[in-house]
Amino acid sequence: MEYFVRHRTTYRYLQDVSHSWHLAHLRPRVTPLQAVHDSSITLSLEPASRVAREDYFHNPCELFSIDRPHTHLEVLAESRVTVNPAPVRASRDSEPWEEVRARLENPQDDEERDAVQYLFDSPMTSFESDIGAYGAVSFPPHRPILSGAIELMNRIHKDFRYDTTVTDVSTPVDRVFEIRAGVCQDLAHVAIAAMRAMGLPARYVSGYLLTEPPPGKPRLLGSDASHAWFSVWAPPFGWVDLDPTNNILVGESHVTSSWGRDYGDVAPVAGIILGGHDHVVEVGVDVIPVDPNSPELPYLAPDN
Repeated sequence: MEYFVRHRTTYRYLQDVSHSWHLAHLRPRVTPLQAVHDSSITLSLEPASRVAREDYFHNPCELFSIDRPHTHLEVLAESRVTVNPAPVRASRDSEPWEEVRARLENPQDDEERDAVQYLFDSPMTSFESDIGAYGAVSFPPHRPILSGAIELMNRIHKDFRYDTTVTDVSTPVDRVFEIRAGVCQDLAHVAIAAMRAMGLPARYVSGYLLTEPPPGKPRLLGSDASHAWFSVWAPPFGWVDLDPTNNILVGESHVTSSWGRDYGDVAPVAGIILGGHDHVVEVGVDVIPVDPNSPELPYLAPDN
């Protein structure tokens, strides 16, 4: 499936910002199941500096700075990608979780060494609550690791309420576990913390999800938000992505942008500003299937 993805972030400041520095993770990354045909980031102000590169996790990212006073900044990312269906995997054919944990105690190759870095606490997944005990329920002795991860996803989807009003990007995972509510970012952090408590590797994935409007209703452009899920290393399959918000294995409707230890590694736009005082951030995301028979791509049409 081919998609056009538009991600618009608008900052409005009460007072002048004299200088600002930003790090953007807005370009989708190439994966074995995802091809990126083109991707661009447009700024409403001319930057004083701008550098595109890969971060530590090999995600495409961009650093830019603005050195003139401003009360408004818009960052617009537009990409065209093709996402292929994930292969069918029988969870019972993955290795028992104890064997995966033991394997990573003495990693033998690059794939295992890469997985090791996702075993440890990170700033947004460290916890003092009973998340470890909660996760252990899904991993009885000798259970295949992917079977356990899928059950953990099922339980989080059932036990936690999706609520956009009770958390923000800085909410600790312990607080999410306490109130049993949050957004996709929070549910992913709970799953990652539970997996790591078992000594199992899990990483945070940031991206987008194709959403369908209610029957008979038009699709509202700009009404979507970025999405997040978690991924577990499950030999012999490698990394397998799971979406606890929707209780599904990640597939053709998901567009992958970046991955890391937690949200803090791959925030869509992060930065430091001087001045500004109070401010408002508006985010609009569109994920639009591309009709291969259409001569006009959606990003060439006027904004709605």
